[in-house]
Amino acid sequence: MSEPAFFNILLISWFVLAAVIFVALFFIVAPYGRHSRRRWGPQMGDRLGWVIMEAPSSILFAIFFVLGIKYISITAVAFLVLWESHYVHRAFVYPFSRRAGASGMAVTVVSLGFLFNMGNAYLNGQYLFTLSGGYANSWLITPQFIVGAALFIAGFIINRWADDSLRSLRQPGESGYKIPNGGLYRWISCPNYFGEMVTWVGWAVATWSLPGLAFAVFTVANLAPRARAHHMWYKRQFADYPPQRKALVPAIW
Repeated sequence: MSEPAFFNILLISWFVLAAVIFVALFFIVAPYGRHSRRRWGPQMGDRLGWVIMEAPSSILFAIFFVLGIKYISITAVAFLVLWESHYVHRAFVYPFSRRAGASGMAVTVVSLGFLFNMGNAYLNGQYLFTLSGGYANSWLITPQFIVGAALFIAGFIINRWADDSLRSLRQPGESGYKIPNGGLYRWISCPNYFGEMVTWVGWAVATWSLPGLAFAVFTVANLAPRARAHHMWYKRQFADYPPQRKALVPAIW
């Protein structure tokens, strides 16, 4: 099988898998974080699990950048910087910023996340730096890139702010959960997920590519049901949880 044929099959599979996961996650909550459950099999440390899951995205994307060097442009460097700004932080900074004592992760979840990130880095990296034939430097002044990059940066900032706000709720040595407040938490339960969705929708627009769109669709399919699960968990845990707060989209859902 030729690489273009394999690439296209994998790309189509990404859209199909996103649809399946979107439906499934309304019935099965992924067992990590506050939803961690021992019955999903062997557990590993939360921090190690995050590194193993997320590192392939950072490392493989950089490898595809180097391998596609004959097509490298300033635009390609811009794509690399955007991608790595998220994934270097997600794989090598975020896990160690979490409070000690966070829940463990099922090896099953880590394995599935590892495989997804391998495939996703391949789809996006191989397309951008090789199969696309390269993006001209003039792409940086197109409406697609300007709007997409702005969305990416806005989503990145929202995601980082929300994660920092959650982490600051616990003092050193504390465990358990509290109600977050302020900023977007005034209106939604999961601004961190909202920010991540905005980030990858921005990526899809900035790259104007089917692999970018597949990643954005997959992100929404994965995080929208989880935001709903988080929202319902908050309402069950806290009798005084703000009744006007929605799960993911202010005033709507």
